Order: sequence, then structure tokens, then C-alpha cells
Amino acid sequence: MYAMPKHAITKSLIGAAILISIVAVGAFAMLHAGGYLIVNHPERSAVIVVLAGDHNDRRYWRGLDLLRKGYGQRMIVDAPAVWIYGRSYADYAADFVAQSAGAQKSQIRICAIAYDSTVQEAPDIGRCLAQMHPAPGSILLVTSDFHTRRALSIMRSRLPQYRWSVAAASDPTIFGEQWWRHREWAKTCFYEWEKLAWWKLFESWRR
Repeated sequence: MYAMPKHAITKSLIGAAILISIVAVGAFAMLHAGGYLIVNHPERSAVIVVLAGDHNDRRYWRGLDLLRKGYGQRMIVDAPAVWIYGRSYADYAADFVAQSAGAQKSQIRICAIAYDSTVQEAPDIGRCLAQMHPAPGSILLVTSDFHTRRALSIMRSRLPQYRWSVAAASDPTIFGEQWWRHREWAKTCFYEWEKLAWWKLFESWRR
């Protein structure tokens, strides 16, 4: 009977251990892929900025709740300047704020944006912040939970003159940390990771 040499057995064991480690690390990364996207550390700031691209108004209501709790003195709500049926989305957003914000409506203004990309949205946010008096030094960003890590990184890169923190708005109809449980969650997780990788590898160093 052929006996495998000891050095061959050792190599096989090492190879198996490496393979198991790679599989374990990969499985760990996959399981935590959804949670990694989320950063939820709101800090009291001069201004709250609610990013455009809302689903079911979750970002807006999260921002309004934070405003009422004293996390900001003023709030900016981004809305596209695109027109539909004779009015812009920014106009509709202004009407919605007037009807829903109650006593806080005087603290809220609409920032009309030209693009739907977060990177392209940043200059419009900068313009709206620059028009505020007194000038704010700290900004609390409000966006969808899966979007928080990328959005915070973009704003810190594109508008470094402000101190940024971020609050997550959750919407279980489109995303959850355990992304493998629902098809829609998996799609959202995949697309956000794709955008995060593109930002980190290609866009973050451009100006």
C-alpha cells in the first residue's frame, strides 16, 4: 500500500486550512454585508440635511423627528428641480412640508437639486448651506440606512468645511441587514455595494 509522505500530508492540511479560512471569511463578510453599509450616529448639529431619493417619505419623517428632538435648529430637505404636471418636485416638497411639519415648518427650507446622484447632489447642498445665515459649522445628514456609509463619505470628501454626522432612516420594504431574507433586500444590498465600490475606487479621488 502506498503511504503518502509526511510533507505531502502537511501541505494538504495547510491547503485545507487555508481553504476553510477563506470560506469562513467570505461567509462572515457576506453575512455582515448589509450591516456594514449602515452608519447611525446622529450628533446635535446646526443644520439637518435630508437627502433626496426618499422612499415612502422615511427620510423626511426621520429628519423631522430629529428636528423636534433638538438635533438641529434648522432643516434642509433636498428635492429635484425636475418638473412634472406644471410644477417641480421641489414645489411639491414645499407644499408637503407646509402641511406636515406643524410648528417646525418655519425651520425647514427646500433645497432644489439638479441631479439624482449623491456625488452630484453635494454641490447643490453646498450652495444651499452657503446661503444660510448664520453659517452652519456642523451638519447632520439623514438618508436611508443602506445609503448612510456612502453618503457620509461623499459629503465629508466634497464638503470638508463642515463637520458631518449621519442618521439612518429604515424602510423594511426595501432593505434589512439580513439581506438574504428577501429578494428586494438582496437587490438593494447588491446595488449599494456596487455604488460604494465605484465611489471608493474611482470617484472619491476626482474633483
